[in-house]
Amino acid sequence: MTEPTDLPPPPPAVSTASGAPEILTFGCRLNTWESEVMRNHAQGLDNVVIINTCAVTGEAERQARQAIRRAHRANPDARIVVTGCAAQIDPASWSALPGVARVLGNEEKLKAESWSPAAMAEAVAVSDIMAARETAAHLVTEFAGRTRAFVQVQQGCDHRCTFCIIPFGRGPSRSVPVGAVVEQVRALVRSGYREVVLTGVDMTSWGADLPGRPGLGQLCRRVLRLVPELERLRLSSVDPVEIDEDVWQLLEIDPRFMPYLHLSLQAGSDLILKRMKRRHLVADAARVVARARALRPDIGIGADVIAGFPTEDDALFDQTRAFLTDMALPYLHVFPYSERPGTPAARMRAVPVPERKARAATLRAVGEAAAARYHASLLGQPLRVLMETPTTGHSEQFAPVRLARGEAGVGDIVTLVPLAVEGGGLVAERI
Repeated sequence: MTEPTDLPPPPPAVSTASGAPEILTFGCRLNTWESEVMRNHAQGLDNVVIINTCAVTGEAERQARQAIRRAHRANPDARIVVTGCAAQIDPASWSALPGVARVLGNEEKLKAESWSPAAMAEAVAVSDIMAARETAAHLVTEFAGRTRAFVQVQQGCDHRCTFCIIPFGRGPSRSVPVGAVVEQVRALVRSGYREVVLTGVDMTSWGADLPGRPGLGQLCRRVLRLVPELERLRLSSVDPVEIDEDVWQLLEIDPRFMPYLHLSLQAGSDLILKRMKRRHLVADAARVVARARALRPDIGIGADVIAGFPTEDDALFDQTRAFLTDMALPYLHVFPYSERPGTPAARMRAVPVPERKARAATLRAVGEAAAARYHASLLGQPLRVLMETPTTGHSEQFAPVRLARGEAGVGDIVTLVPLAVEGGGLVAERI
């Protein structure tokens, strides 16, 4: 699986709209998309708070429980609906929390009928996610507070990495057909979005369950060809060994296909990768990075990394640290290993928690140094920046950019020249 480990659990995204419940979203980009589907379905429900949970780490679950307790204290009369991966995996524990009126499974939360007044009386509605065989398309035309839009193209995962509980929260891999994806992208462009991010749980498995078994790159080609008014197409996390030739070709020749890759790497030690049951080795990842940079020397590259995986001793950790130093990946998402009950890794010899945190801090420092060097390489080069606030945005390479002076329209794409490296990003001015 890739997408759920794309980010360590951030502060929850809060989405509110007139006539709609408050929604707090934890975890991955797919959850962000699903929260907007729920917001549309739940229009008109009064005094309802929706908590869309994540199960990637124990910290993600802890944050969601805190959010539930805060919401209940702030408004004891509110009906709290808990959903997402954590709720799917263990509905009883979430249903028992004070203030929780309803727990919805990952399939149920996307069905309009789950949000009817009559259905809201049912305390728990969680089906067997492992029996799911299709994933429905939903037309989402607005992402509250965001200038780039997300489109779900794939759901679930058929792989069993030893650290990961997400397949049991998302079920088997299912693909959204090309036509439905294209329709969704068209609708978003009509709504004013200039950049779309394709997202899923195991993105590179898209198409394996569709007639002809098309690849992810073919989907991207179709979207770009059939929606010519779309200015920017970006991918969320991808598995290093499953990037198909069409993706590589688009990266090389199509200026609308963003020069950014986020790799589900997880470690830089072959032994740890094998114990994780990943599908790649260190040399595979190195070849992907080298090929990407050969095609697009300015490409931004990110990676997920787990620090302190069970059995990781000092020597094995040093292999990961040295690999990441050599690769100089500017956008590392590092988090300490978190035991997930029921996974094989949870039964392996554990690294002490303080050591996990210390190793994570070391790897983050490696990433920060790589980011500083990468951003310095962009100085003086015109960058096309999608503005997310009047003064900040991200370039095509996903470099964070701040305007040195003045403002730009939120959602505009402006050409800026970076003048200096500042903190984790660039300071730039208009040409």
